[in-house]
Amino acid sequence: MVLPFPPSLNTYWRSVPGKGVLISEKGRQYRSAVQALAASQNWPKFGEARLSVHIEAWAPDKRRRDLDNMLKAALDALTHCGVWNDDSQIDDLRIVRAPMVGGMLKIQVNARDSALLVAR
Repeated sequence: MVLPFPPSLNTYWRSVPGKGVLISEKGRQYRSAVQALAASQNWPKFGEARLSVHIEAWAPDKRRRDLDNMLKAALDALTHCGVWNDDSQIDDLRIVRAPMVGGMLKIQVNARDSALLVAR
């Protein structure tokens, strides 16, 4: 799956007096964009399976970015569009910085072998 590059955590959440902390307008727009991609490209649905997720982060420009800062928006968007039931199902999460600018996340999701998980 290829997702647009997510907003940083610094812009994903907003504190609203009397309502608490909510997803910002930028965060809601990102979720909607991911949901539209999922629907148009018929992304797989993993249900309740235990998961392995590998992400290649292709930054939109050469500014410095923390890799972990982009995970929340992307994983929440994938939960929201039904790729999995909840991101707590992820047992193996890897993220690497791509060597070039591209403005996207390339994401590979695999169901993990439950027999291996029991043996641990």
